[in-house]
Amino acid sequence: MQDLAILLKAVSVNEIEKVSNLAKIIWAKHYPSIIGQAQVDYMLKNIYNYESLLKQLSEKKQIFYFINVKGEDIGFLSVTPEEPNCWMLNKFYVLEEKAGKGLGTIIFEELKKIIQPKKIRLTVNRKNFKSINFYFKNGFRIESTAVFDIGNGYVMDDFVMVWGTDS
Repeated sequence: MQDLAILLKAVSVNEIEKVSNLAKIIWAKHYPSIIGQAQVDYMLKNIYNYESLLKQLSEKKQIFYFINVKGEDIGFLSVTPEEPNCWMLNKFYVLEEKAGKGLGTIIFEELKKIIQPKKIRLTVNRKNFKSINFYFKNGFRIESTAVFDIGNGYVMDDFVMVWGTDS
């Protein structure tokens, strides 16, 4: 796996629609069993639509990257600087058929080379056991729990996980 040509390519404003399309494919396969189809539909409509992603990129200062393997965009991630050397990992999604082969760990190492963090924070659904185990394997620990009201009667019931230290 180490010899794969993995590239994190910055997403431009003109490529936001492709991020939205990848989100639809990834979420349709992974999340219905965790949060239900109705919440998946709601989140795709309200968080992963073109306008919302554009706002996240431009106003919320999220930096989006395509995850590119052998010339194919197989997922995306986004990060936001929170304070010096501390980042929020907002999104980390890989097509299901490409996941589970050690690729995520390599991608995470590539991301760390780019952003050079002392600390990375993220939120993950408390029932998303596959992702939680991935984060544990890559040095994250649970910092707290958080429930976010996202509207329309839906919540995100998450663990806040942290990698790295303050020092």
